[in-house]
Amino acid sequence: MPDKKEENIEEKKDMKADASTSDVKVEKKTDKKEPKEESVVEQKIDGLEELPDDIKKKLEKKKAEKKSVTGKGKKAKKKKKPITNVTVGRAYIKATYNNTIVTLTDLKGNVISWASAGIAGFKGPKKSTPYAASIITRIAAEKAREAGLKEVNVYVNGVGTGRESAVRALNANGIDITYIKDVTPTPHNGCRKRKPRRV
Repeated sequence: MPDKKEENIEEKKDMKADASTSDVKVEKKTDKKEPKEESVVEQKIDGLEELPDDIKKKLEKKKAEKKSVTGKGKKAKKKKKPITNVTVGRAYIKATYNNTIVTLTDLKGNVISWASAGIAGFKGPKKSTPYAASIITRIAAEKAREAGLKEVNVYVNGVGTGRESAVRALNANGIDITYIKDVTPTPHNGCRKRKPRRV
């Protein structure tokens, strides 16, 4: 009888020792997981580090909304393969009085990336500002650089306030500009103009 009790006590000690070592192992595993999660978060925001905090939050919020909409049982559209390894392309900047849109394409005209003031979270009269134009150019340029874009020919369309700052932002974000062309349509005295506004 005393031998059995001693054996039981020894078994319990062994089990406790095993449990304590397994706890240590689990703690070590959790310690290893935390840096991985941080690195994933850093990779997500890596391209957008330079953007202001409020704009980063708005972009992340929009991505989360898109994921929730596609997960509600609707058929997802078949996406085209992303264009990669394009070194030379075109940049189309459409600057109107109400908005600015930047589109980066390859030489054939296939869109690599694009951005507008609404995507960056600007609303109302702030959408047409030079600041908004520089931010959206930075967003579009970051996506295009992942595809390998280095040089662009710039085509500027419209008379908005964001046209110059968009071109400057392209150059500042590591994309070389080979030439700039203004493609704003000008009438050769075509349609009759609107009557002037009485204020």
